[in-house]
Amino acid sequence: MVSKNYKFLFGILFLLLSISAGAQVGGAGSVYDSSVISKKKMNQQNRFWEGSYNFPAKPRNMWEIGASIGMFTISSDVSVTPFTFPNFEAHIRKAFGYVFSVRVQYLNAKGQGLNYLSSENFNKNPAWNRNIPTVSQRYFSPDALPNALGNGNVIFTDRDGNVRPSGDLVYYNYQTRLQDLGIQGIFTLNNVRFHKQKTGFVIYGGVGIGVTAFQAKVNALNEATGESYTALFDNVFAKYGAGNYKQRKDIRKDLKAGMDKTYETDADNENYRRPLLGDKTLKPSGTAIMGVAFRLGKRVNLAIEDRVTFVKTDLLDGQRWQEHALGDAVLTPDFDSYNYLSIGLNLNLGGRAVEPLWWVNPLDYAYDELRNHRNVKIPKNNCEDGDGDGVCDHLDREPNTPAGCPVDTHGVTRDTDGDGVPDCKDKQLITPTECQPVNADGVGKCPDPECCKNPVPPTPPVAVCPCDYPTLIYKGNTSGLSNDNRNMLATVAAKLKANPTCTITINGYPETSKASQANCQKRLETIKIYLIEKEGISADRVTTSCEGIGAGDKNSVDIKCN
Repeated sequence: MVSKNYKFLFGILFLLLSISAGAQVGGAGSVYDSSVISKKKMNQQNRFWEGSYNFPAKPRNMWEIGASIGMFTISSDVSVTPFTFPNFEAHIRKAFGYVFSVRVQYLNAKGQGLNYLSSENFNKNPAWNRNIPTVSQRYFSPDALPNALGNGNVIFTDRDGNVRPSGDLVYYNYQTRLQDLGIQGIFTLNNVRFHKQKTGFVIYGGVGIGVTAFQAKVNALNEATGESYTALFDNVFAKYGAGNYKQRKDIRKDLKAGMDKTYETDADNENYRRPLLGDKTLKPSGTAIMGVAFRLGKRVNLAIEDRVTFVKTDLLDGQRWQEHALGDAVLTPDFDSYNYLSIGLNLNLGGRAVEPLWWVNPLDYAYDELRNHRNVKIPKNNCEDGDGDGVCDHLDREPNTPAGCPVDTHGVTRDTDGDGVPDCKDKQLITPTECQPVNADGVGKCPDPECCKNPVPPTPPVAVCPCDYPTLIYKGNTSGLSNDNRNMLATVAAKLKANPTCTITINGYPETSKASQANCQKRLETIKIYLIEKEGISADRVTTSCEGIGAGDKNSVDIKCN
């Protein structure tokens, strides 16, 4: 059966290749080929050819139809069997731009899986008990409800009221037949090329939505004998124990040797509360794709693609229960998904059209025009100059320039100051803007300056106080004024009298002791009294401060301007 299917599929591929080889190629596809422009867009194309619009119309492009075969696997709670048949897809795709296209795809696949680890906590999975009509063929497992109601001993049931003194082991397996119909948005990643005209391959990716119909079956019975696989499962477990990853191939080999390929029992499903397509569960799906296509010709290409589809269900493999708690299994935490890795052949269909736009580099025209100037209108090689201004008539924007008037590179009479009077007639060549408009000779009338209309009286000078005052030095703990200090204070008083608005501050720098601070204050008061009584300086012009503790020499007093 498999051999016939392969022959049939290869026959279809050979037929498609033959059609592709004999198909007539469409228009040349350049921006000068009107055969690939639709009637709706010919107005834009005509404007482009006339030079009144910078962009050519988008050409018609071919449709892509394709089919592929590949490897289908389900990511689930049961170990996958990778190579199954038949798995195929068919699609139709149309470009809506040079980067974006839309594809409608149908997928038909079969997935299989077989665990190499045994399971015993399958009481809630009806595929191993209630879905098997004959009680003697069913598998029995721990059931928590009778345990809770009884005396605490482990009870093994088929979840249908039947009890046995011991339970069974199973090796989860499944066969899922699946169909999916979806629509995908695809983005081409490398057809816009700056340094090469075309590419022999395109890389693309995309996402899509669709609907998946699936049905999972379990191989629980030997169709030839009508018996369950209890003995086989027990023998495999006795040989390998619980099993591990290194033993997986041997365990599966022994299991496959003792099992048929009927998959006769319905797996666990949600058909009672989900929409159905025939006998298949119907669920929405989301898809992500990534692929590369190799150009074999204008109308045929070979594509290698990987597609991952997510379906919000944990029953693609018919198994959703964990191994704990014993007799009362809980649901597994993750949803199932499936993967389709394929190789396929795609054909481009359509007459009077270019290749699908994801094979076209939109920069071809721009680079061609830069190099060959096909769309540039070059005037005749002559230079008639009717007004004698030195600019050829076909470039002259002012064909009747007065004689003797200088012009710019466009043949327009120069007007340096922009007052509307040509330079050749302007008697005031540079007229300020505020002096315009001007008379016929180009002479303007300037308004009086603002400074002359409302004169502002000069601002009186700001007095600058002197700050070069001396520092008085004391010896020991004395507070009286020495002759040198009196002479320096006379100099300070002279400067204050010369600047009657200026004030000073007398600063001392005592130590932290109270005696030092009291001595500082006594010195400053002596200085202030001397300036007031002996030199005639007003008291409100002199302030004192002993707050600079430790900020200077305790035997020095600074006089500073304010």
